[in-house]
Amino acid sequence: MNTPLHATARAFFITGTDTEIGKTFTTCALLRRWQREGLRCVGYKPVAAGATLIDGQWVNEDAAQLHAASSPGFSIADINPLCLQAPMAPHLAAQREGRHIGVEALVDSFEALRARADVVLVEGVGGFIVPLDEHTDTAQFAQRLGLPVILVVGLRLGCINHALLTVEAIASRGLQLAGWVANTVDAEMSGLADNIATLEARIAAPRLGTLPRLDMTDGTDPALLLTEPALGAMLNSPQTP
Repeated sequence: MNTPLHATARAFFITGTDTEIGKTFTTCALLRRWQREGLRCVGYKPVAAGATLIDGQWVNEDAAQLHAASSPGFSIADINPLCLQAPMAPHLAAQREGRHIGVEALVDSFEALRARADVVLVEGVGGFIVPLDEHTDTAQFAQRLGLPVILVVGLRLGCINHALLTVEAIASRGLQLAGWVANTVDAEMSGLADNIATLEARIAAPRLGTLPRLDMTDGTDPALLLTEPALGAMLNSPQTP
């Protein structure tokens, strides 16, 4: 494992308790939240699996959302340098296409973005530990970057177990959990508030906000729902790789 990176721009690694629990939704909300403070922000989806051919270019939906939520001046290719076509685990999609997921190339792309922004949010794939090839997974990639981690907890049945296991996995790899966001996947979940309270009691990092289940057609900006004081403190406190 190489030495973690050092740079001045703020950056965080966004992971989740599972796939389809709102990492991209939350990352976009954070990008817009910090842009309101006059910061140049960009999302980075180093690897994405599942794409649609648009004007001759394969485009991943999550990457397109990050592009729309980022400050102007960044291309889809900047935000998502490795776009795989099949919607499956990235190492399997890469094998199907005869491609190799080169971690160092993805690190270089991150460094290039960090030189052009005040804040970079690196969104992982699926949960915290997802294979990238025969020897490397996303947890090791997070270690390579050496960034503080923001955990998105998808509020649905089983989220407490998934969240606490992920918190343990992050700590076991020597990474700092900077905070967590509660994202309401199941609006009808029994004891939703009690689940959040249980997680707050057991996770030693601040809750950065709770996002409700939103109808995105009603014009509500989720960035306006992220008002916890810890969000500002994250950008003002020293960041040690």
